Amino acid sequence: MPVNKKPKVFFKGQVPKPEELCKINEKIEAKIVRVVGDDIENQVCDIDTALKLAREAGLDLVEISPNSNPPVCKIINYSKYKYNYNKKQKEIKAKAQKNEMKEIRLGGPNTGEHDINFKVKHAINFLQDNAVVKVYIQFTGRTLALKQKGEELLLSFADMVKDYGTSEYNPKLEGRRMYISLVPLKK
Repeated sequence: MPVNKKPKVFFKGQVPKPEELCKINEKIEAKIVRVVGDDIENQVCDIDTALKLAREAGLDLVEISPNSNPPVCKIINYSKYKYNYNKKQKEIKAKAQKNEMKEIRLGGPNTGEHDINFKVKHAINFLQDNAVVKVYIQFTGRTLALKQKGEELLLSFADMVKDYGTSEYNPKLEGRRMYISLVPLKK
């Protein structure tokens, strides 16, 4: 009695391994396949003929498109395919920008000039390191009445770092916290 295997589930950000991406040689379940390759004429044939063609060429039969009708199989060197696949994945990972989110808290709408300049230096360092900076003001007690002053403070903060980053949007108020997000400039 055959045991039903559950399909492999991949979570967001998880990359399947090449062995899990495609089936090779005898693991291909389709009876009729479309065979493609560098020195082979594209043709539709049964799986036994396709395996025979691959063996004659001294290569592997790899199922590259299992969902098409009939499935497409390519005659290639599987170890070379895995090597190139891993190499491409490493390049993609190296090129991907890892944008971190850094937060800077300003004391309130009445924050002093020296404190703001100190926080601006930190924001500039974060932006130069390619991080997204979220600057916010926490309103406490009666300071919630000074929303306009808080908005002006955040806009002037964004203006001070305009050479290193731009604001994605105008200051937003959520509950008792007003914030602005600064994104590094593209180089």
